[in-house]
Amino acid sequence: MSAHTVRNYLHRLQRFVIWVTIPVEEVSSADIKRYIDTLLEKRLTAQTINGHLIAVRSFYGYLIEEEDIHLENPVIRKMALRIPSPLPQHLQDRDVVRFFEYVRKPRDIALFMLMLRCGLRVEEVAHLTLGDIDYSRSQIMVKCGKGNKDRVVYISNDAASALAKYLRKRPVTKEQKIFLVEKGVCRGQPISVRGIQKRIEYYSRKSGLKVSCHKLRHNADSRIMPTCHI
Repeated sequence: MSAHTVRNYLHRLQRFVIWVTIPVEEVSSADIKRYIDTLLEKRLTAQTINGHLIAVRSFYGYLIEEEDIHLENPVIRKMALRIPSPLPQHLQDRDVVRFFEYVRKPRDIALFMLMLRCGLRVEEVAHLTLGDIDYSRSQIMVKCGKGNKDRVVYISNDAASALAKYLRKRPVTKEQKIFLVEKGVCRGQPISVRGIQKRIEYYSRKSGLKVSCHKLRHNADSRIMPTCHI
């Protein structure tokens, strides 16, 4: 582990040892629950408290496995506090239309439409190859997506139209990755994830809107049809 992680573990463990009033070998699950209540009273977040529990549980795991001390680990996994998942952030329909009014390049329109219409992640768009597109079935084979799993995504008519328009202008090359760098020393090479993010940041500044790849893909169910330049 990194020095930073080690310091965090030591800090959390020190805090626990100072709090506990009995030998650490005698600590029970009931004591751990009281410790959780103490941390909650200090208004620590669920994520921070779970970090403290991980440190303490690891310490008891060390006592059991390395020091060969016969005891039950008092920190059981179900003690972890539930961390609320934030609701996905969506763009307003009018903001989607306004954003696309500033996007001029066929490549960038196709990039963003695949996120908006098909819900593709930025990494998935960057790694798309020509062989992944099946126009006859209106499908995209997304390989090694989240969780390293493959999945089939249906492509909408407007996203398919934007992609076809870009492919007609795409340079003739042996490169199988669909989206290529168009300027500079890396011209003709596959565009990187960071390259796509920089493009969306550029249009975000021009439009005056807070748009990100993540926000676009969470609008995948939107019925808005930004056909300004498609």
